[in-house]
Amino acid sequence: MSANLPILPNAISIPARNATSENLFAAVDIGTNSFKLLVVRADPSTGRFLTVDRFKERVLLGLDTNTTTTSATISNASLLRATAALRKFQKLLQSHRVPSSHSRFVATSAVREASNRSQFLQTIDETLGLKVDVLSGLEEARLIYKGILQFHPVHDYTVLTIDIGGGSTEFVIGKEGQILFSISLALGHVTLTQKFPKVTEMREHIKVIIRASGLNEKVKHYNIDKVIGSSGTIRNIEKAIFRGYASNMEGNVGISEESRRDWSFTTDELKGLVERLSEEERRVGGKVRTQGFFKKRSEFIVAGAVLLEEIFEELKIEEMEVSGYALGEGVIAEKLGEVFDNYDPRANARWRSVTRLATRFNNKQHMKSAALCFSVAKEMFDGLRKGYESGNGSDGFFVSLEDKDLEYLEAACLLQKIGLYAGKKGYHKQSYHIIAKGDHLHGYNAEEVKLIALLVRHHRKKLPECDHVVPEELTEEMRGKFRILCAILRVSAALEKLQLVNIHNVDFSHTCEGYKLVLEAGNLPFPGYVLPSVKDLETEHVKELEHFRMVFQERLSIAVTSS
Repeated sequence: MSANLPILPNAISIPARNATSENLFAAVDIGTNSFKLLVVRADPSTGRFLTVDRFKERVLLGLDTNTTTTSATISNASLLRATAALRKFQKLLQSHRVPSSHSRFVATSAVREASNRSQFLQTIDETLGLKVDVLSGLEEARLIYKGILQFHPVHDYTVLTIDIGGGSTEFVIGKEGQILFSISLALGHVTLTQKFPKVTEMREHIKVIIRASGLNEKVKHYNIDKVIGSSGTIRNIEKAIFRGYASNMEGNVGISEESRRDWSFTTDELKGLVERLSEEERRVGGKVRTQGFFKKRSEFIVAGAVLLEEIFEELKIEEMEVSGYALGEGVIAEKLGEVFDNYDPRANARWRSVTRLATRFNNKQHMKSAALCFSVAKEMFDGLRKGYESGNGSDGFFVSLEDKDLEYLEAACLLQKIGLYAGKKGYHKQSYHIIAKGDHLHGYNAEEVKLIALLVRHHRKKLPECDHVVPEELTEEMRGKFRILCAILRVSAALEKLQLVNIHNVDFSHTCEGYKLVLEAGNLPFPGYVLPSVKDLETEHVKELEHFRMVFQERLSIAVTSS
């Protein structure tokens, strides 16, 4: 089957679509320690969603809470910080043009336990016009479990999930998406830090709360297959253990070791970390090292680690897996179920292995740039596919593009930068080796994994020579698809050099002069930023544009406008 493409007939127009507001959803988590905004783009036909942006404001809502024996009151200072953070989030949502019906604001322990929560909610409503849902402990735990199911393929397992927050810890035992048992305990890393300056007293308090809850008996009653932890505290604990913080070896992890990282840790590894953190607390200059590694979380990491160690001991946990998703993703998943008919989160199964690999290596900025890259790539893919499918007879694709080909393209956008963990030089080659050799992508056959790896390998630098792409591993049809998808990806990835904060609209069209790609930029990177001209873009991306012309036998022009 030939991989060559026919020339698209003239007068076929690909309608413009709003590339970032279509199917955008957002969740705001108003926590005890920080407020978090998550913006995703969802595919209603597959159940997949890709993070477009993440924002975090350290509000410390519970830090200066005025506590009495019966209740807690959110202070005026905390209320001002909260209002400022939510106003910022509101502007960001408007910038991304997220439909108001697609967003949800939820509050957890600090607001839930506050005696003046009604005043807090009223102030937010009157000042910003925002409605905030205060989650019960059980509802918070249920949504966290739902979020974890979007990250780990554990739908059919009996799992115990543990999420440590600033003011409470949520426990869920679930199977097949159903809650078997759920409880929220008033044990959080912020409140424990406030109340117990001595670790020995903190440990005793934690033991009393856990034993009084009956949690141990419930865990024994169910045959737990896996224990999964979520939240920033647990993710930072796993990161510290993996990077060798306890053994004073942080920074010595190579790319080969990182590619085999399982995002899990054992009870012995946790004990070693707690011992090291306790030693740092006592040693002169120790806190400086802790702050350097854990940054803003350093103030509460000791309490979080001690709390988790006591949970391990009381519940006889030997090993914990770690989830990159939690409450925010659970809120998103539930909103998708409300908006899209026949939404099935289990359809996300094999895509989870892509997102797990991406979140393992990519930082937040790389995830954001991957989303922007795909927003351009998808419009090009859809436009090319629609244009050729509307042709008659020989004007159709010799190599037909299918929905799964768009999935390969999205995976390549998401994974193209994972090799940056080892450094910028040759990172595309490192990314290729992680994908091709790491056994990370589950549910894809060997040829599909090879295709995704090759797309990542050739998204930059040297142009791919299709005749040299391991013929025994890719069929002729897959080589043809590689050729098309690679041309799309190289253009989309190259446009990242524009450093656009977001893209409001992508218009991909065809005329007698060839293809035209117009990007409508949202917020510009910095004051005084000058949008490049069509000529500037042709000069900057001459290699990618020439490659596109060779593949599609038509020229491509690119323009950037500002909204």
